[in-house]
Amino acid sequence: MRYIGIDVSKATFMVAYPLNEKEYKTREFSNNAKSIHQFIHTLKEDDHCVMEATGNYSYLLLYLLNQANITTSMENALKVKNFARTMLSVTKTDKADAQLLSLYGERMRPAPFKMPSESILLLKQKRAALRQFQKQLHATNNLRKSLEVLPQRDPVTFKSIDKIIEILEKQILKIEEDLVALTQKEFEHQMQKLTSIKGIGVSLAAALIIATGGFTYFDNAKQVSRYLGICPTYQQSGTSVNVKGHINRNGDSHLRSRLYVASWSMSLCNKECRNLYLRMKEKGKPGKLIMIAVANKVLRQCFAVVKHDTDYIDGFVSRKPNSSMEG
Repeated sequence: MRYIGIDVSKATFMVAYPLNEKEYKTREFSNNAKSIHQFIHTLKEDDHCVMEATGNYSYLLLYLLNQANITTSMENALKVKNFARTMLSVTKTDKADAQLLSLYGERMRPAPFKMPSESILLLKQKRAALRQFQKQLHATNNLRKSLEVLPQRDPVTFKSIDKIIEILEKQILKIEEDLVALTQKEFEHQMQKLTSIKGIGVSLAAALIIATGGFTYFDNAKQVSRYLGICPTYQQSGTSVNVKGHINRNGDSHLRSRLYVASWSMSLCNKECRNLYLRMKEKGKPGKLIMIAVANKVLRQCFAVVKHDTDYIDGFVSRKPNSSMEG
């Protein structure tokens, strides 16, 4: 098996074909459908392509490789960067990066990427547009407020700003409605299970489904927590380093913020989250640490109801069999 390294940019992508352990043949292709098909014809049936996650620029290539049944891995850029450090790499060019990705595949044997469904791809586009419009609305509102304090106001400027605000608000509302409606249509079953959890509304449930592909990308709740960046970290070395309690902050920062905000209401209305909150409060834990723990609890509940295909029962606690009573 050959591990083909691919460094993707907006207009082109560089490919490294391994010839032996130290030599590579590199070739550059345009990042469009015609050139991608030309690249696919250079591959062998058992080749394994490896690339970094570079946002939208890599999705056409990823999609067409998947259509051609070519095994492909999409790796987190931080993992590749850390691998480059271990290899003492000091050169960063498109060719060097493609060769590094080929070597990364050979050494690390990454798992194949699970291609999102077309519904998830459409939902991600809506989510990206929604977040951008929300940022623009926030910035435009701030602009209006900053101009309001001036002694003289230009009516033409304010009319233009108000028109933009009106358009953005309408578009945000429309996309939010479309996003929830499409999620409920394509993932009706998962939406039903998630919203059975006290404190989870349709908006948050839709966001979780989009980010996790309906929880199909993961084998356990801990993987989901790491992916979304709310997994606690711990560093200990000798007597001088002992750091714990921080989260890794990988993944979707917007969804992570929404989970954190939701954890406040969940600590009141969700029995298990409430019990966790009170236990940690009695131990004198900081408020932020408690809310992160509650958010992780919420994720475990979400993962459980979808994976076990069951509605949530508030206050239910699973118990492992007591080994001392067996036999």
